[in-house]
Amino acid sequence: MKPVAIFLFELSGKSAEPFAAAGWDCYCVDIAHPGNRSEGNIHYVKADARSWKPTKDMVLRCRFFAAFPPCDHLAVSGARWFKGKGLRCLSGSIELFSVAAEWAEFFEAPYLIENPVSTISTYWRKPDHTFDPWQYTGYAANDNYSKKTCLWTGGGFVMPEPCPTCNTIDTRRIVDAAKTDRANVRSVTATGFIRAAFEANFGKAAA
Repeated sequence: MKPVAIFLFELSGKSAEPFAAAGWDCYCVDIAHPGNRSEGNIHYVKADARSWKPTKDMVLRCRFFAAFPPCDHLAVSGARWFKGKGLRCLSGSIELFSVAAEWAEFFEAPYLIENPVSTISTYWRKPDHTFDPWQYTGYAANDNYSKKTCLWTGGGFVMPEPCPTCNTIDTRRIVDAAKTDRANVRSVTATGFIRAAFEANFGKAAA
């Protein structure tokens, strides 16, 4: 049976690519998908994470889990707006993060939960690892930008060693993104990092 990788709050499908290339069945769950569809080994599932349930088959075959809960009301980069957002926004974001944490523990497989520097460190626990995309340009040269990213990991997850190859680091890519695209640009997983993570935990993906 093919192994399964499950990605929660995953709209782009980018984080699934190295797994799909290696022949895994990959399920990308996000409420923003226009509908359910499949592209090769990547299956896009339109669902609210709070009510989504994997099938028994997915649970039995799951060998990796990753989640990228929305950080709009948690990231410390927006701390100056926290008070105006109110408790309901904060509690909603914490709820989505907690859903990710509960599924991560349930699958009993290597996992990561990704967020920027956020208040989750106060409400739950400090991250296990941090990285910037440019640290993995040995896997994806276009990831030569900075975006300090925190990871909460478990299940035997192995953090890949950095392999930076870039000569210059773009410190403005996220800040200068158009307002209409900024949230999605910020949320997309760095391609180089996820390739490195796949290799560190499961060996090289197919070309």
